[in-house]
Amino acid sequence: MAISASGSLSVSLVICLILGTFLHKGAPQTITAEGQNLVTGNVSVVEGETATISCRVKNNDDSVIQLLNPNRQTIFFRDVRPLKDSRFQLVNFSDNELRVSLSNVTLVDEGRYVCQLYTDPPQEAYADITVLVPPSNPIMETREEVVSEGNETEITCTAMGSKPASSITWMKGDAVLQGEEAVEETYDRMFTVTSRLRLTVSKEDDGVPVICIIDHPAVKDVQAQKYLEVQYKPEVKIVVEFPDGLTREGENLELTCKAKGKPQPHQINWFKVDDDVPSHAVITGSDLLIENLNKSYNGTYRCVASNLVGEAYDDYILYVYDSRAEGGPRNIDHAVVGGVVAVVVFAALCLLIVLGRYFARHKGTYFTHEAKGAEDAADADTAIINAEGGHGHVDDKKEYYI
Repeated sequence: MAISASGSLSVSLVICLILGTFLHKGAPQTITAEGQNLVTGNVSVVEGETATISCRVKNNDDSVIQLLNPNRQTIFFRDVRPLKDSRFQLVNFSDNELRVSLSNVTLVDEGRYVCQLYTDPPQEAYADITVLVPPSNPIMETREEVVSEGNETEITCTAMGSKPASSITWMKGDAVLQGEEAVEETYDRMFTVTSRLRLTVSKEDDGVPVICIIDHPAVKDVQAQKYLEVQYKPEVKIVVEFPDGLTREGENLELTCKAKGKPQPHQINWFKVDDDVPSHAVITGSDLLIENLNKSYNGTYRCVASNLVGEAYDDYILYVYDSRAEGGPRNIDHAVVGGVVAVVVFAALCLLIVLGRYFARHKGTYFTHEAKGAEDAADADTAIINAEGGHGHVDDKKEYYI
């Protein structure tokens, strides 16, 4: 009876399936010892991509190789695919290797695949397919969009629907920060990770980016960021517009108060500390003009700026010089003056100590010479005469004066 080519293939396939069923009922040996003939390797693959399983044989003696799925169904018997799943494709078949690809991988495909070698007894090696599911784009939320300096704010970052669970790190500018993580496993074996970061902000943080970085084996460079918006009280500085040098009697004084804050200061006021601003002074917004200066205007002038966050001020000390005064700095550096005085006092003390020692030494010499002649006198009268400068010792007496 003639058998067609397609009939021969069908018969061969049936025989292979029967043989495979028979062998499955036995107790196949798992090869783990050194020098095993059958080897394979685990595979990690991103969902939707292609996984490749390779069953390799060392020193094959023409034994048959087949690949089974986690349910121990035959995927490939030699170069024949009994399983009706077209996603499995033969990549290479030889005496030493059976290599099969699985396209469009899903979570259902995850599990342990079996490379089987028909020897006596049969040998097996296992390849675990792990399916990686990348998280969706991270979501960042802030407790408040605008925060005032010195206050605490909280920022959350959520990475949803990943496998395995993602890890989250934070950066503020160039600084690496660590938040508090919470991991939730969903019904479909997926994970949602939420990280909370708490910050106490300053005015220097205004406009600084806070970045949430997602770490996951399936993706790279996944991140989200927000820029901090920090409100802070004004910074105030008084600038002398006129004059350039000394403030003299009869001249004018013009000051400008420069204030910067967030939000911008809505009010700027001028005051004179412990007194009233001269009645003829002209205040125009942030400018103060005093004409025809005299010494009664001396004192401290203060500019106060305020916004929603708070207020701040700067002071200018006015000292009016005579109209004939020339040059010189407007403000005296008290630290420098104090240093000079300290050096002068120290030098004076050193000089007094040196002079005291010098006077003490020469005073002793003077009294010694005054007593000469009295020591060798024969009687008291002679001693008194000699001590008072008798003629016998006129040449030996010496006196020293400073």
